[in-house]
Amino acid sequence: MYSCVRPICCPPVCCVQDSYYQRFVPVIQPVVTINRQNVIDVPQVYYQRTTRNVVVNQGFQGQGVLPGRANRLF
Repeated sequence: MYSCVRPICCPPVCCVQDSYYQRFVPVIQPVVTINRQNVIDVPQVYYQRTTRNVVVNQGFQGQGVLPGRANRLF
């Protein structure tokens, strides 16, 4: 009746099942802290005290005496 039949082999069909896993990758973000010191000029007054000795020549103040002339009494 029937003779031996040879099977037909087809190429394989791929069925992909994807699965996902987390893998952490380090990301480095540098942060620079700047400490500012702002200098503001503020005037500060210093007083330097000095003392002077002044001699005032008032001249001779006698009666009837005129400078440069002989002393005559009238």
